[in-house]
Amino acid sequence: MQLIGMLDSPYVRRVAVSLTLLGVPFEHRPISVFRAFDAFAAINPVVKAPSLVCDDGDVLMDSTLILQYADSLADGKRRLMPTARGEMQHELRLIGLALAACEKSVQIVYERNLRPPEKQHEPWVERVRGQLGAAYRALEAEWVERPLAVTSGSISQAGVSAAVGWQFTQALLPGIVSESAHPLLVAHSAAAEALPEFRAYPPC
Repeated sequence: MQLIGMLDSPYVRRVAVSLTLLGVPFEHRPISVFRAFDAFAAINPVVKAPSLVCDDGDVLMDSTLILQYADSLADGKRRLMPTARGEMQHELRLIGLALAACEKSVQIVYERNLRPPEKQHEPWVERVRGQLGAAYRALEAEWVERPLAVTSGSISQAGVSAAVGWQFTQALLPGIVSESAHPLLVAHSAAAEALPEFRAYPPC
């Protein structure tokens, strides 16, 4: 299989780290949706990262759908998603918050970097910033109640997604979400980034 996309995308990195944790073999092809649009379009005309080229040539997209497929390929000894209903419900809540934080961070980055300054709409940016803050405050509160394990053998998809999202926000939008107000997320992210599966796919 081939994972298409750049690791500066939290969605691509989320998939790369997760596939590695699951022990699912793949080749990473760092093709940019911006700088190599035509090359990406030749693989997936929708030009959406991440894209996963399956062994039979089918192309999957959307990180959550790719990871759902990846979980079915795992050898049965390792899963990133729980199967018990209550645990899965809680896991999905955490993943939803982490992905919301990623989405709002990406929106702000795009607004700042792709839209001309005279066309940027500050009230909209402020609204998105508020949504971003709300997602991380909710995640921090969840960590207070139920901190997640952070080892190669125990980290869950919520743990992966939260760590990847936090790193992306802090790297691309420094200062927009206070580290001092989120000490548990800071600690979780630092511990996750020290794992070999995260180090193998740095956010470059």
